[in-house]
Amino acid sequence: MARYRRRVFHIAYKFTGKHDQAEDLTQEIFLKLFKSLDKFNRDADFGTWLTSVARNYCIDHYRASKREREVMVEDLLAFDQAVSSSGNPQRRLEESDRRSFLRAGLERLPDKLREAVVLRDLQGLSYQEMADRLNLPEGTVKSRINRGREELARLLLRAQQPGRRTRRGGRLDVRR
Repeated sequence: MARYRRRVFHIAYKFTGKHDQAEDLTQEIFLKLFKSLDKFNRDADFGTWLTSVARNYCIDHYRASKREREVMVEDLLAFDQAVSSSGNPQRRLEESDRRSFLRAGLERLPDKLREAVVLRDLQGLSYQEMADRLNLPEGTVKSRINRGREELARLLLRAQQPGRRTRRGGRLDVRR
């Protein structure tokens, strides 16, 4: 196994980008390999099988950590909404500013991406409902949602940095 350690580490590092996490994943992958050696077809190339198992394990790990982050964000949003619905005028003002900021970011998205984000995240439509409404395959809908969220996050992060300009040359205008 020592001869494959470096290969597995590089796969894990590509997914995590962090040395310590890649080390942990490498150990977990070798444990998984050891437990599933009985499933290995002796006629196949071991290196190819090992690479496939390592890559799939990293993908599963990435998806699991992504779900954890999404749950944390949802919990924070729920808490934020509960706090903002209190009678505190400062909280209401902050919430109003936050909504204006988000609205300005949404307006800067390309139409197709904005539509996908609004239908999914603000109106709560399912992927299938969106696919039916937009006459698109479900995979295309998911792709647009993902690209829209990423672009929106990028726009909002750049707008928060003092002195930075957005790609279209201006700052986000949050006045409404």
